[in-house]
Amino acid sequence: MESNELTIVIVTFKSEKKIFSCLDSIPSNIGTIVVENSNNKLFKKEIEIKYPNVKCILLGKNEGYSKGNNVGLKEVQTKFALVLNPDTRLEKNSIANFFIRAKEIKNFWLMGPGNDQSIKKINQNKILEVKNLKGFAIFFNLSKFNNNFFDENFFLYFEEIDLCKRVIKNGGKIFLDSSIKINHDGASSADDLNKDELEKNRNWHWMWSTFYFHKKYKGFLIALLLIMPNLFSSIFKTILYQVIFNKKKRDIYFCRTSGIINSILGKNSWYRPPIN
Repeated sequence: MESNELTIVIVTFKSEKKIFSCLDSIPSNIGTIVVENSNNKLFKKEIEIKYPNVKCILLGKNEGYSKGNNVGLKEVQTKFALVLNPDTRLEKNSIANFFIRAKEIKNFWLMGPGNDQSIKKINQNKILEVKNLKGFAIFFNLSKFNNNFFDENFFLYFEEIDLCKRVIKNGGKIFLDSSIKINHDGASSADDLNKDELEKNRNWHWMWSTFYFHKKYKGFLIALLLIMPNLFSSIFKTILYQVIFNKKKRDIYFCRTSGIINSILGKNSWYRPPIN
């Protein structure tokens, strides 16, 4: 494996407590681009001093996962790129095993680790052609893309599903490799969001992205029919929890309602949680 064939891209947002474990697991000869969704110059200075193989790009504000990854991927000059979440950690042979498969399957577009999904379907050291990958670790064959990566309308959720769907539509192949393991904590990658704000953020964007995704692939009317049960339920529960003075749940269902309505009205995915 040649170190000049791969660049790692990591999008962060207030992830100082998580990113260092991830960067510690990356071999020092692998170029890495960290895209930080803020203007935290101290964060940039700290990681670039501690990790000479890392370039940190500050976006100035929270632009989301899709745009952050696109900014990083467009900076890549190598043949392959590995997109990681900041709450992941590579194992000793993770990168080597990606390259073994890349040499065997030259026509792949995307590849994911074996702990991604449904590993019971495949035996150890086997590969499976799939239609979707989870976004915490995606290995890109950049020769198959023309700087057309993630749909930046998705701020959060569905971005990797949309990416995979477009790859399949264009005749591309996606693989899951059971020999590749990448540790993933699976929690929020942001350090400074309290649990209540995190839940409101998740619920708003889940509903916004759900409608947008269905509208993109099924049309406005079908998307509207699919989202209506969620809309009515969210409105009802917002009123219910207001009546019984449960502010926490009221706020969550209000955010779900707001996310749906904003998406139906064609507004951008604008909701951003307050930062401590």
